[in-house]
Amino acid sequence: MESNVRITNISIRNFKNVNRGEISLVNSRKNFKASVLGLYGQNGSGKTALIDALELLKNALCEFEIPDKFADYINVDSDCSEIEYSFDVALDETVYPVMYRLTLMRDIVQDSGNSESAIEERVRCKAKVSNEVLRCQTKTPGGKLRMGRIIDTGSTAVFVPKSKYDLLVGGNKETSTDLLVSKKLSQKTAKSFLFSKDLLNAIRKKYSEQSKTEDEESKELAHYLALIESLVKFGNSELFVINTANSGLISLNAQPLVFKIQGKKTGTLGTIAVPIEEPSVIPEEMFHVTEAVIGNMNIVLEKIVPGLTIAVKDLGSQLMPNGSAGKRIELVSKKNSKEIPLKYESEGIKKIVSILQLLVVVYNQKSITVAIDELDSGVFEYLLGELLRIISEKGKGQLIFTSHNLRPLETIDRGFVAFTTTNPDNRYIRLANVKENNNLRDFYYRDIILGEQDDAVYDLTNNAEIALAFREAGESIGS
Repeated sequence: MESNVRITNISIRNFKNVNRGEISLVNSRKNFKASVLGLYGQNGSGKTALIDALELLKNALCEFEIPDKFADYINVDSDCSEIEYSFDVALDETVYPVMYRLTLMRDIVQDSGNSESAIEERVRCKAKVSNEVLRCQTKTPGGKLRMGRIIDTGSTAVFVPKSKYDLLVGGNKETSTDLLVSKKLSQKTAKSFLFSKDLLNAIRKKYSEQSKTEDEESKELAHYLALIESLVKFGNSELFVINTANSGLISLNAQPLVFKIQGKKTGTLGTIAVPIEEPSVIPEEMFHVTEAVIGNMNIVLEKIVPGLTIAVKDLGSQLMPNGSAGKRIELVSKKNSKEIPLKYESEGIKKIVSILQLLVVVYNQKSITVAIDELDSGVFEYLLGELLRIISEKGKGQLIFTSHNLRPLETIDRGFVAFTTTNPDNRYIRLANVKENNNLRDFYYRDIILGEQDDAVYDLTNNAEIALAFREAGESIGS
């Protein structure tokens, strides 16, 4: 069964500096094939919180351990964060609305080592996922469609409602015991239970036992299983989150290449971090993947930066530390028939190279969602605006990005743009009262100064006070 998943809405509660924030990813103005959301706002206003929420989603869908840093993302005035994601899941061209909500909690862990004489105990905060809820359209006894609970893990049982548990898993006591153990283990290891392999396999087993029947119950079970598996597939192979850690790798002289390549029968996806300060050794199979990624990317790169291409320099075979075959390589840039090591290129070129393959995939495949924090970092503003114009008007996938550069406000439809506010209880808004002939960039600047929205989009600063502060700071160090 062919499936396609697209995020339509994200609601955030008590996460970082967002007490409450809800943002729609649907352009209600025009029906574009692409789904684009550019989020703008001043520093510290909640833009990165949206990208972090998407990273959390990917970890949950992939059954990855939630990194400890997320424990620190829970608002200091709250015991937990709650994030709700809405999706449109297309199964064989029929679109079904699906909602997934999770609660993020802190778990205090004390590490005292294995010695009885340990004097000091290390205390750290660990993230924990609890109270996961999955909703989708269900039929009422009267035949009407409504959003109903399919799985709710917020109880002492494996999950509720019991009617859905019986449908999806069955009444086997051994299975129930195993799933209860798996649920506790998921909480202890900071993983999602709802999208765990154990729960998914239990549902698959129930389906295989009933697959020969064609009654309504079997069809309902097959439908719910298809929805869950579509979300799992989306998280593992179609959702890519690029945060500022990628830019950090560039600063540390490593070139991250995030990619997805689809062949006739199989596909390859992942991230390769190739050191660029000096030649490095990579597994032989990754050498061919790197060549394919860069070769595909060069088709677009030489049009974006005329005459520039990237190449993988093969410096010969070399054994890996584990004894397997490897290749010694160096990334080089080629322009005007000359080759130079990539490390000597600008930060902007390195940033473009790191994300370009994903932009190619977003442009061509409707099933792909890419979220990028600080997309504009190091990229020439005119080029940034034109790239986003092309993707928004002619692309097929979903692109979510944050940016400080306002050039895209003049090149993409205003339905693709949202803004942060200074109100932590209403962090995300669309600008109101924008006319068709308004320049959105100029309108935003005017609103910063005049404050015409219900919630201010900028905490105004006082230039005289800033200048005085600079002078006082200088006097304190003897300047």
